[in-house]
Amino acid sequence: MVDHRKLGRELELFHADPLAGAGLPIWLPAGAAARHAVEEYVRELERRAGYQHVYSPPLGKRELFELSGHLGYFADDMFPVMRLSADDEFVLRPALCPHHALVYRARGRSYRELPLRIAELGGMYRSERSGVLGGLSRVRAISLNDAHNFCTFEQVGQEVAEILDLIRAAHSALGVRPAGFRLSLRGPGEKYLGDDEEWQRAEGLLRSALSGVSYVEAEGEAAFYGPKIDIQIRDAAGRESTLSTIQLDFDKPERFDLSYMDSDGSRRRPVMVHRSLIGSMERLFAYLIEVHAGAFPAWYAPEQVVVLPVGPDQADAAAEFTRNCVVAGLRARSVSDGSVGARIREAIQRKVPYVAVLGAREAAEGRISLRLRDGQRLDPMAAADALRLITGVVASRSAILR
Repeated sequence: MVDHRKLGRELELFHADPLAGAGLPIWLPAGAAARHAVEEYVRELERRAGYQHVYSPPLGKRELFELSGHLGYFADDMFPVMRLSADDEFVLRPALCPHHALVYRARGRSYRELPLRIAELGGMYRSERSGVLGGLSRVRAISLNDAHNFCTFEQVGQEVAEILDLIRAAHSALGVRPAGFRLSLRGPGEKYLGDDEEWQRAEGLLRSALSGVSYVEAEGEAAFYGPKIDIQIRDAAGRESTLSTIQLDFDKPERFDLSYMDSDGSRRRPVMVHRSLIGSMERLFAYLIEVHAGAFPAWYAPEQVVVLPVGPDQADAAAEFTRNCVVAGLRARSVSDGSVGARIREAIQRKVPYVAVLGAREAAEGRISLRLRDGQRLDPMAAADALRLITGVVASRSAILR
């Protein structure tokens, strides 16, 4: 069975060190390169869809989380309050929504601005028990692809439909295979914010958005502030977890006194739609490492090209091709130590999509011999054509190497 923890060590993607602490993985250069490529893609996908990106601090004053309801409803999953003085207490945030509510109310808003889509890839923290922590799939420091869409009640259906389209696009590019859709509802014996009428309205809107989609209803799985659509994934061991989510929230706008000026001059409350296209970077990569067995699509592979000169006489040609790859935006390096066979095997073991081999003939003719990580060899081609082939595959975000 493929295990992302084992592959993560072998491919040097991330490291868990007791000195750092349980549930606090360190992203090594290879893992960071893959993550950075995914982050860039998602930010651009969001930008094109009308999202505005912000930065906000991963902690806030105690009063912020009292106002948001997190300390009243979610305290067991939060780290203890840090007291600097009698009137200065801070909390590591368990969610980004309170800060995004502050972004919204930084100034007055008009109906003409809605929907207002605020996005961030930000840090948050959960005080998970040590017994449930494991690799990247369950951590205490979470880097969340998050956004909050502030809109009118009439805009909610369209917003949710467009979010679902963005989720499908991101999943397709990354190679995510959803295990199913879940409508998460209130359950008996739990604490929830808001009144019955608001919950019924929110549940009705999400049911309408899922029209034509096969889904299951899960009582007791809602967030404490509203129902949600969860898109599930299944790991190599068959365990199901939530990756992407869409949540409706009538409560935060009330608590933070959020409003907008309507066309008739009246003040109205916006609806807050919480959404994450790909969840946390940690859970996403735990899944991607396993589903691809470490062989990521070329566009977010940590190393995309390894260039191998057969001998010292080809070192200059190899260095030039490597430079051209880097200038073209590829993650490439040249390796000259050891036998060619050993270097090819090492590159394949590291799941590098393309291995470029330059012998005396290739160097003299300005050509490249490309080998794919599945062992397939392509006919020698001009160096410019080899570069064009690789950059084309990367730009298209294709799962196929040629």
